[in-house]
Amino acid sequence: MDIFLQTVGAINDETRVRILHFIDIHKELCVCDIESSFDMIQSRVSRHLKILRDGGFLKVERRGKWAYYSIKTPLDVFRQEILKEISYLKLEIPKLKRACEL
Repeated sequence: MDIFLQTVGAINDETRVRILHFIDIHKELCVCDIESSFDMIQSRVSRHLKILRDGGFLKVERRGKWAYYSIKTPLDVFRQEILKEISYLKLEIPKLKRACEL
C-alpha cells in the first residue's frame, strides 16, 4: 500500500507530471538542464526529482559533480501505463535548454 501511495503522490502535482514527461521525452537529463528549462531554482527541482524517484519513476546516475535523471528500467506495468496516459495530456512543456554537457 505504501508503494502505491508514494507512486500516486509523486504524480499528484502538475509540475512533477510535466518534469516526468520532459524526462521521458529527452531520455536523460542533468538537474541543471531541468532547472534551466523550467526556470526553477535547483532546490525546488531536486525536491520534485526526489519525490519522482521515491515514487519509482526515475533513476539517477552521478557523473562527477552532475546528477543525471532518466526513467527507471525496467518499469512496472502500472508506472508504464501512467507514463502512457501522461503522454496523451496537452501539457505545456518547455524547450530543452542544455546547461551542462552529457
